[in-house]
Amino acid sequence: MKIAIAQLNYTVGDIDGNTSKIIDSITRAKGLGADLVLFAEQAVSGTPAFDLLRKTTFLELCEDALVQIASCCDDIAAIVGLPILTAEGTISAAALIQDRKVLRYVGKKYITARREMGFVVPSKGYEYVTIKGHKCAIVVGDDLRRIHDCDSSVETILSINARRYGRGTMTRRYEMMRDLAFVEGKNLVMANQVGGNTEIVYDGTSGAINRRGELCLMMKSFEEDLAVFDTEAPAAPVAVPSSGDRTRLVYEAAVCGLRDFYLKNGYTKAAVGLSGGIDSAVTACLAVAALGRTNVRALLMPSHFSSDHSVEDAKVVAEALGIEYNVIPINEIYTSVVDTLKPVTGGTEFDSTEENIQTRIRTVLLMALQNKTGYVLLNSSNKSENALGLCTLYGDTAGAFSPTGDLYKSEMYDLARYINRTLGDPIPESVLRKEPSSELRPDQKDSDILPPYEVVDAILYRMIEEGQHREEIVNAGFDSEVVEKIHSMIMRNEKKRYQFPPVLRLSTCAFGHEWLMPLVNRYGD
Repeated sequence: MKIAIAQLNYTVGDIDGNTSKIIDSITRAKGLGADLVLFAEQAVSGTPAFDLLRKTTFLELCEDALVQIASCCDDIAAIVGLPILTAEGTISAAALIQDRKVLRYVGKKYITARREMGFVVPSKGYEYVTIKGHKCAIVVGDDLRRIHDCDSSVETILSINARRYGRGTMTRRYEMMRDLAFVEGKNLVMANQVGGNTEIVYDGTSGAINRRGELCLMMKSFEEDLAVFDTEAPAAPVAVPSSGDRTRLVYEAAVCGLRDFYLKNGYTKAAVGLSGGIDSAVTACLAVAALGRTNVRALLMPSHFSSDHSVEDAKVVAEALGIEYNVIPINEIYTSVVDTLKPVTGGTEFDSTEENIQTRIRTVLLMALQNKTGYVLLNSSNKSENALGLCTLYGDTAGAFSPTGDLYKSEMYDLARYINRTLGDPIPESVLRKEPSSELRPDQKDSDILPPYEVVDAILYRMIEEGQHREEIVNAGFDSEVVEKIHSMIMRNEKKRYQFPPVLRLSTCAFGHEWLMPLVNRYGD
C-alpha cells in the first residue's frame, strides 16, 4: 500500500484555510498514486484550540468541513484529525474516509498534555480497520505509547499526532517508534503537523518505520512536506538527527515559532531593544530570519551606566543585520523621573528602585514605537533570568512574544555561535566575550551575585527539567549554599513569571506549562 503523509502548518480556528490545505494535499497525493493519505491530529481545527473545543458551533463547522474533504476522496482513502462532539464531551478523533464517505471515527483514549486536559475527554482508543484491503491500526496522539500486542493480521500502524518540539524529544520519539515497530513486527507510519501556534511549535519530522524497526522515511523539520511510503517497496534506512544537530533545531524552531506568531496574528513588523548584550542580539537575528530585515527595527537606549562598547556593539549588530535603528539616550528621562520621585522616595541611596526605573523607561519608549509605527515588541529574556527573577516587571519582561525565554543563558551563547557560523558573523566577538551584565548600576556584573552561568544553568536544569531535589543536586557535587540560593530565587519569583508574555516552548519543561507553582505557597520556607 502506498501511504502519503501530509505534513502541514495549520492555524487554530481557520477551518476554511486548513480545509483548503487538506484538499490540496489530497489532490497531490492522488497525483503520486497514493492509496491513503494521512493528516495530523486536529488538522481541521488546528491545535491547541483550548475553549474553542467547548463551542458547539465551532465543532459543527469542523464536521461540515470534513464532509467537504470527504467529497474529494474518490480513488483515495484519507485519515483526518479533528475534534468531534460526543455525548461525553469533545474527543480528539481520526476520521476514516473511503469512497467519499466518512466511515468511522477513532478517538484518543489517553489525554496526557495539560493543554488538552479539561477541553477533550478520553475515548475508546485505537481500533483496527481495513483500508484498500489492508488491515491497519489507527492510533491518535499519545495512545501510540500504549499500543501493544496488535492483532497478528495488522500490517501497518497509522499514527496521527500533534507532537510539539522540545529539545531532545525527536530522538526519544523515534526510539520509541522503532522499538514499537520492531516488537510488534508492523510498519509504523506517523503524521505530525508543523508550525507555531502561540507558545507551541510543532517540528513535523513525520516518518515511516518498517516492520524490522528501520526508519525508512523522515520528512522535513519545521517545513510543510508531503511524501509517500510504499509498504512493499524496499527503502534504505535513514538516520535521526543526532545531538550535534540540537542547536540547529533550536534555531529553526525559534524562527518558525516567531514567524508564525507574527504572521498568524496579522503582524508583519518587530521591534527590539538592542543593548549590546547577547540576548537582544540573538533575538534581533531571529527576528530578521523570521520576518526579513526591512521588517525589524531597533532602539538603542543607553543610560548613565551603559558602557561605550555596549552601544558600539549594538550598532555593529544592527548594521550587520541591515535593520533600521535609532540611538535614544535615556539619561534626561531617567534624571527627571528620579527627581520627580524624590518627595516620595526621599532621594535615598541608589538601589533596585533606580535600576528598575531605567528598564521601565526603555519599555515605555519601545511601546511608543510599537503604537506609533506598528513594530510589535519582541521580548528578549532568557530562561536563566526568568527562573531567578533577574528581570523587571513592566520593564524587560514586557513584549508581545518571547522567542528565547525558554532557553538558558548558556544556550543563548550556543545559539549565537550557530548564528555566526551560518549567517556571516552578525554578532561581534566582543558580545560573546563580555561578562554578562544588566548595566543598571556602575560596574554591575551578574557574577556579583551568581557563580558562572555554566554552573547556574546546570543547577537550574536539574531543578526544572529533571525535577531533582536540592539534596540530590548537592550530592552531585554542587555547592550547598549556591543550590539553596538558586532554589530560593526560583520559588520567590513565580509572581514575575505569572506576568510574562507568551514564551515559545523549546524545552521539555517550560514555565507556566510543565512547571506551574502556586503563586501563594510556603513550600521550602
